[in-house]
Amino acid sequence: MVWSPPVREDLRDAVPYGAPQIDVPVRLNTNENPFPPSAAMATATGQAVAAAVASLNRYPDREALDLRTDLADYLSRESHVSVDASSVWPANGSNEVMEHIFSAFGGPGRLAMSFSPTYSMYEQYARDTFTRYRTVGRRADFSLDAAMAVAALIGGNPDIVILTSPNNPTGTALTLDVIAATCAMSAGVVVVDEAYAEFRRPGSPTALSLLEAHPNLIVTRTMSKAFALAGARLGYAVAQPDVIDALRIVRLPYHLSTVTQAVARTALTFSDELLGQVALIREERDALVTWLRENGLSAVDSDANFILVGQFADRHRAWAELLARGVLVREVGPEGWLRVTVGTPADNAAFRTALTQVIGLDGMMEPASPA
Repeated sequence: MVWSPPVREDLRDAVPYGAPQIDVPVRLNTNENPFPPSAAMATATGQAVAAAVASLNRYPDREALDLRTDLADYLSRESHVSVDASSVWPANGSNEVMEHIFSAFGGPGRLAMSFSPTYSMYEQYARDTFTRYRTVGRRADFSLDAAMAVAALIGGNPDIVILTSPNNPTGTALTLDVIAATCAMSAGVVVVDEAYAEFRRPGSPTALSLLEAHPNLIVTRTMSKAFALAGARLGYAVAQPDVIDALRIVRLPYHLSTVTQAVARTALTFSDELLGQVALIREERDALVTWLRENGLSAVDSDANFILVGQFADRHRAWAELLARGVLVREVGPEGWLRVTVGTPADNAAFRTALTQVIGLDGMMEPASPA
């Protein structure tokens, strides 16, 4: 008899999550910051890591107090909302932050809810913590208003509600009235995933301003995008201290390495420089949306560092044709759409050139709807 691993029933046909990692000239598929750290930031980070190495025989600060203080200071400046270190909880990327949230507030017999189309990992967090999961559809234009959100809660009584703003993969931001109404209606926690918040357009709000009024609100962010630290893995949650204490209970001991804490703290000292790059990415995004529409494509208004583009008669064929031209985008979201990360000006020029060729191929685009 041949032995096979006694994998859980619900995992037997599952496949690991992950976007294709393909070495091509233009990679616009995982919403990374296209600009590497500056020479000054690289030097400072190297020095910080060297100093951290001297104490690697000891476990890290398991409460990450210095990092939490630095994150609170940054958020207070960026959002103009006073944030205290006791209200911040960092972990290894937003994925671990969300895993902590689902471990603390989800579990057997509990329900998590989100609004689709949205980030596909939410379902995996639920699966891994034995939390039931359901989604409610957004409007055809991917928007969501307060009445829709509240109606979705009635009768469901979810223990975790996830509002993604800006939403992935659509880039759609929520207004504060949607978040406030959801918090007021929900007996559970309301998680506003703001992974792309720094890229929001002027006037688009952050849910941090609602924390004081709504004790069941959790705002999550990451340093992977705006801070160009996707390789370092640092995400964090912001909430009332008693909520943070619940996350501390389910975290593994010494979960955040000394090196990770040192790298993140150094990056925060370069926040002005990094947010200057974010401003350039915003400009490139808005220019790309305009170009896409001028060339007959649909492009969803975006408050993130990516754009949802459509509508293709066969999006996999479109994806493959772009890849054949050295441009990798993401085949994700509603059928007929592709998501493209905003890259450097050179990346975006290469994407425009490749896409112009692809949309000219026979049968590539969906026929226009009759007026």
